[in-house]
Amino acid sequence: MDFGLPERRKLSGGKLVVASHNAGKVREIRALLEPRGFDVVSAGELDLPEPDETGLTYIANAELKARAAAQGSGFPALADDSGLAVEALAGAPGIYSARAGGPGRDFALAMERVNIALEARIAETGDDNRRARFICALSLGWPDGRCETFEGIVKGALVWPPRGDKGFGYDPVFVADGETLTFGEMDQARKHAMSHRADAFQQLTAACLQP
Repeated sequence: MDFGLPERRKLSGGKLVVASHNAGKVREIRALLEPRGFDVVSAGELDLPEPDETGLTYIANAELKARAAAQGSGFPALADDSGLAVEALAGAPGIYSARAGGPGRDFALAMERVNIALEARIAETGDDNRRARFICALSLGWPDGRCETFEGIVKGALVWPPRGDKGFGYDPVFVADGETLTFGEMDQARKHAMSHRADAFQQLTAACLQP
């Protein structure tokens, strides 16, 4: 039945800009895209400026970054906005996950700040709730401003102290449901298969990427 929903715009191969200057994030997205025949280049490699993330949601920020990179490069661009939402902290740090590490985006500092806030909340309430989820919005943008956007989630819990030196961001303190290793300890191919980014990418692939 046709409900009047717009058809998703498709993309098949060619140059695609990853709208990020984060080397870890670019590495993960490149690993997902290159097997599908895309020539992947990052916004950092093209010396594109990083736009201010003024959106109030993951989706708004992902679309803002995708449009900026697509219009700045003249090629389709894929942008990610992701973060850690801690249940006991009312979803914080959320869209401010990277900024929790200060101007230098120091994730060791960010993880420590989140843990201090979480421990204070647990002491205050007596509820040892360490539930958290990673959220990722992926937006595929074109130079004409069109965007197709998808949101993925992986649920789990936080641990302390951090464990493992793989991955990036908050990976060393996050254990996905059903797992015993943190994302920082886990083989990265296994992480990529279950992550919030993989969830969003699977949705994008089904809707927009030509086989």
